[in-house]
Order: sequence, then C-alpha cells, then structure tokens
Amino acid sequence: MLAKGELQEILQLAVARGGDFADIFVEEKKTSVVACEADKIERINSGIDTGAGIRVISGDVTAYAYTNDLSKEGLAKAADVVSAASEGGRNITVNLREVKPVVEFSIEQMPDSVSIDDKVEMVVRGNREARGADSRIKQVSVGLADVIQNVVIANTEGDYVRDQRVRTRFMINTVAMDNGVIQTGYNAIGGFLGFELLKEYSPEEVAREAAGRAVKMLEAKPAPAGKMEVVMAGEAGGTMVHEACGHGLEADLVQKKLSVYAGQKGQRVASDLVTVVDDATIKGKYGSFRFDDEGTQGQKTVLIKDGILEEYMYDRLTAMREEKACPTGNGRRESYQDRPIPRMSNTYIAPGKEDPEKIIGHVKNGLLVKKMGGGQVNTTNGDFVFDVAEGYLIREGEITGPVRGATLTGNGPEVLQTVDMVGKDLGYTIGTCGKDGQGVPVSDAQPTIHIPQIIVGGTAHVDENSPQIKRIRRI
Repeated sequence: MLAKGELQEILQLAVARGGDFADIFVEEKKTSVVACEADKIERINSGIDTGAGIRVISGDVTAYAYTNDLSKEGLAKAADVVSAASEGGRNITVNLREVKPVVEFSIEQMPDSVSIDDKVEMVVRGNREARGADSRIKQVSVGLADVIQNVVIANTEGDYVRDQRVRTRFMINTVAMDNGVIQTGYNAIGGFLGFELLKEYSPEEVAREAAGRAVKMLEAKPAPAGKMEVVMAGEAGGTMVHEACGHGLEADLVQKKLSVYAGQKGQRVASDLVTVVDDATIKGKYGSFRFDDEGTQGQKTVLIKDGILEEYMYDRLTAMREEKACPTGNGRRESYQDRPIPRMSNTYIAPGKEDPEKIIGHVKNGLLVKKMGGGQVNTTNGDFVFDVAEGYLIREGEITGPVRGATLTGNGPEVLQTVDMVGKDLGYTIGTCGKDGQGVPVSDAQPTIHIPQIIVGGTAHVDENSPQIKRIRRI
C-alpha cells in the first residue's frame, strides 16, 4: 500500500479544483470459504482482492471513483476524475497525521494460520453431527468463512488510519421432513475473531442446535392467529430492534424523510423501559470495529434513552448536511467499490431489571418467541412482518408445546411504546445486513421483553409495492 506522503499527494490532487472534503479508502481483503452441500464439500474458495476508492464532496455533489490500480499513477488518475465534479469550495491543504484507535481487539488464532484441510474438517464435523442428530434430517448445508481485511484510510481533515479487521463465521442450515411436513433449523456463530471462535463454540454444538430446531418444529402444532401477548426471549436476538427500529435511525433515511423517526429528536418514541444503543466497540462481536470505513473512531452511541430519541447514526456526509451534527462512527461500506453510507454495527436494546422467568410467568395466554426468522419492514412508517423460526405457547405462566408457522405483524414504534417488562439478560445474533446493494457484518441483541399485544399470524400490513420495503435475509 502507498505511503502516507503519497496518499497526501493523491488527496491534494482530488481537491485541486475545489471541494469541501475528500477521502481515500485503500483495501486488501483476503477471504476463505468452505461450503458443504448434499453431504459433500461443494466449494472451497480463497482469494485476495485489492483496490481503492476516492471520494470528493463539493456542496451537494458527491463524486466517487474506484480502481484496482494501486500505483501512485493509477490513484492519481482516479483522483483527477473525481476532482472534476468540484464546484469551488475551500482551498484545502492536506497534512496527514496518524490516528490511533481508542479501542483494541486481539486475535488469538489468525484464519490464515489454519490450513484448508483443518477448515474442511470443521465443516465435515458439523455436517456429520447435524445429519446424525435425527433420521428426519434430510438436508444439511454448512459454511465456514473468514476474512482478513487490511485498510488504509486518509482524508483532507488530516486523518490517516491503518487498521486490520478479522472476522470468522460458521453457519448450518438443516431441513427436516416427516409425513409431508417440512421444517428448517438455522444456526450461526461469528465475530471479530479468528479461529478461537470454533474453540468457544464447537461445530457439533452449532449443528445440534440447528438440527434440534428443525426436528422440534416438525412436532409443533400450527400457531394460533389473533392478537396475543408475546414474550421475545433474549436468545431470539435483536432482529426486531435492528429492522423495525435501527434502520429508521440511520441519518440518510431520516434526512430523506424516509424514516418514521424523522424530526423526532427529543421526543418519546418508546416505553421508558426501552434504551437502544449502537456500539462498535464491544470486543469480539461481529459488527465491531476500531474505525469505521471513513476513519472515524468506532464508538458507543445511545440512540434512544428511557424511551426518548436522543441521536441518529451519522456518517461524514450526513453530518455535514446537518447543523451541529457529528459523525458517530457509522460510515460503512461493503468494499472499496462502494461509497460509505450510515450503517449499524452492534445494535441492541439495553438489559432491564426483570428476571426472564418472571416475565414468562406473568403471561396468562401468549406466545414465546425463541428464534426469529426473516420478514419485511417498511422504514418509512415502521410497519413490519416477521417469521417466527421457533415459538412456544405460554399458558398460565408455563411454557407448553412448540408451534410453527407463526408470524408477528405490527408497527415498530408502536410496539416499542407498549413494552412493559424488560429482562436482565441479553442475547446476540449475527447477520449480513443489506442496504443500497451493500452487505456489512452486524450483530443485534435484546433482553427478554414482554409485549402486551401484537398480531400473531394473519396477513401482513406491509405494502408490497412500496419502494421502502426491506426484505430481511440474515446470513
């Protein structure tokens, strides 16, 4: 990668014709994937991708160009292209200084120190355990993926950042079939970790949980429909807070008036028991980072505190467009080919004080959600419909048999307003969050929460033709 002095020259060229801000994102990404389908290793991929993206912001105009040519000449050509979009602006002199992270993450076992044979063995172990869990397991898919991403980020504000991100994830999807009934069970682990991840959670553990969920749902009764009390267990993860709330707090959607939370700062948007946080600094979590993809320090941002909306998630561009706003370290991109946009990192509802068992014991007749599935959400108004991957009926405070086919339909802000019990636990799930054609690693979490009334089953109230529909596919 280019030296600091050379990057300084490139940035100076990018603002040679004016402009308010310019940055460069240089990336070298080493990836490895092992996948098993139909009881055999179907795919082994590994490779290195390198490139750089250069951006110039001039008033309301943003120009972005990327290239695989990391020579000084190649980057100079890209810088010249984006500089042409400038329409006057400040006379900028670039003087780079290295920025050190305020949070540090340690990796015990780098993914590239593990042989392909050992990675294949882990996948085979997961496949074997899942298939052997029950004779009704008919299909198993297993995936192991890791990435080592080295980045250099510099901008005309003088920030110069060097960083390395290491992530590993392991996923299993199972299909069970019996008497014409088909059910699936999915499980995934991952984090800003190396292969110590597979020491903390073995492939067999992940497989047993995925297979057990599929088999359990085979034996489940069809879920009842109607308005019901719902307890969302901590282990269900934070899919609801991420999808029905988090995206609406990203500043680009707010500024475009495509969020139900636009203009709501300082107002009550949830129960006073609900505090929502986005925190990139949690060690080991899948959505964590030292710096975002604009070189801003990763940080903890309280979005909603005791039900009051306090802050949105900003990247540099959205912060520049709003008086008194500052970047919150949420400028993220999928790769050097993409411009940064406001994105979540690790988003969660903060734990409360209640014992989770007490919350369940409070319910006379309701549904316990232990695992969420996919769904849809309209960020403009907060309407959502979510599938329940694993659910149980609650009768007189006792968990009874499992039910299948349940959906949750409602409105995110309205549901958060009604939450009246919050547990002291906290459960995380991981995923790749999609927005504007880009996918980035995230974690979501929530404690056990009690929702007095929500529609279970029935027809979703989400307008399928709305351009703001976000279909949820977590991987």
